[in-house]
Amino acid sequence: MLPDFRVRQRDYLLRINRAITEELDLDRVLAEIVRFSAEILGGSSGLIALRDTEGAWRVASTFGINPDFVRYLDPLLTDIPDHGDPARFELPEVNRRLQRITQATSMGLLTGVGLPMNVKGETVGVIFVFRSYRGQFSVDDRKLLSAFASQAAIAVHNATLFTEIAQQHHHLDAILESAADGIFILDPSYRFTRFNRACSSLMGYEADNVIGKQHKEIIRWLSREPGTSLDDTDASDWPLSAQATIYIEGDLITKADGAVSVGITYAPAFDEAGELISIVATVRDITKFREAEELKSTFISIISHELRTPVALIKGYVGTLRREDARWDSEVVEDSLAVIEEEADHLTSLIDDLLDASRLQAGALKLNRSQISLNHLAQQMADRFKTQSDQHDFKIDFPSDFPIVYADETRLMQVMGNLLSNALKYSPDGGKVTISGTVKGNEIVVCVHDEGPGIAVEDVPRIFNLFYRSNETSRKIKGAGLGLFLAKAVIEAHEGRIWVDDRVKNGACICFSLPILKNTEAEK
Repeated sequence: MLPDFRVRQRDYLLRINRAITEELDLDRVLAEIVRFSAEILGGSSGLIALRDTEGAWRVASTFGINPDFVRYLDPLLTDIPDHGDPARFELPEVNRRLQRITQATSMGLLTGVGLPMNVKGETVGVIFVFRSYRGQFSVDDRKLLSAFASQAAIAVHNATLFTEIAQQHHHLDAILESAADGIFILDPSYRFTRFNRACSSLMGYEADNVIGKQHKEIIRWLSREPGTSLDDTDASDWPLSAQATIYIEGDLITKADGAVSVGITYAPAFDEAGELISIVATVRDITKFREAEELKSTFISIISHELRTPVALIKGYVGTLRREDARWDSEVVEDSLAVIEEEADHLTSLIDDLLDASRLQAGALKLNRSQISLNHLAQQMADRFKTQSDQHDFKIDFPSDFPIVYADETRLMQVMGNLLSNALKYSPDGGKVTISGTVKGNEIVVCVHDEGPGIAVEDVPRIFNLFYRSNETSRKIKGAGLGLFLAKAVIEAHEGRIWVDDRVKNGACICFSLPILKNTEAEK
């Protein structure tokens, strides 16, 4: 019988060694170890207690033990003090407590032994095996369990490392997928190995359709800034010219054949031998930056042009009036001063509009609301603009019971003035300018309609943008591209909308809506 038992022990050892070398899941490794430990020594049950990096002990796996008993054991182990030397202080205390509870619960019928699980001089846990009959473990039993405990400690150590690596991998995955910027990774042959969610959002490709493909199949440039591109490099010569990264900026073609402005930074990753193992690329959407640069250039171009004309006129007339070799009659002086005043007013208006645009972009527009009758306001503005043109006829079309709105009168006059000014400028041949008002549900709608050439279809989505002016009109008509931007911002600050009515084919028609004054507001 004894030889057969020893054969079974050797068989268990082989099975254990195979299990602990092939299995990397920590829970399954622990379950195999504790089961084989109990069976190899003829025990009825067993447990493994592990020590974490903070010095706390816990029951990590059991075999043949009632779960209620485990819940009783855990508090006994968690309060073991950490003396910094678990082999000398903590292990004896763990064994003592487990022996004590074993004796108490079995009334002395069970015996048990706990052997340390050590790897590289570090205590990672203890295996404790119970026998259901009285008797001591033999020296051979202890040697066998001790050898097994050392192997089991290595397995636990490996499984723990694997678990930590897997957790780090999942953590890195989460970071990559949650990054606001696009990130993709290439192997040394420039094939995609990773493609995060932000890249998919920017370029329109799903990650599964990108992995394994060549870089040049996905990264296609509609246009790009001069400089070295990744496809100009050779992995064996990276980095070119001793530069650690490559940066490329331009318009990238998306899956749907659209374009997005991006900047891509490529950074190499090397192994210890200095061999290139991967290329990590960060993709940043620079559309807003490019728009800001374009806006800056447009601002400088438009404002310099708009300022130059009135300044030149003012300077010219003032210089003429100051000539000492001439004597001007009162009519010439009056006309000259009128031009100077008009151009000064134009400069003041331009500066005010620029300040308003700056406040609006900073979200600092303040409204001084009061009860406003828009049909009366429309008539007042029409009368003011009649004096500026004898080629236009103004028509006011409001129902007699048009509702009151609760709004900033000065700002609405600014909106109406910008719309009427555009109506006159963009219908230079004259015609009718109509200001109409209607009621739709809980809001009023006011439209300004002229009989000029109208607004080109391609300009409609952009005419409310800051400084935007179509190429066609900018050559013929003065303006800074501020009026409609300011009108839109003011109307939206009133919780309204402004738009181009594209149903009108004869001329241009721009409408805005405002909420109707509620009874509770009327009582304020």
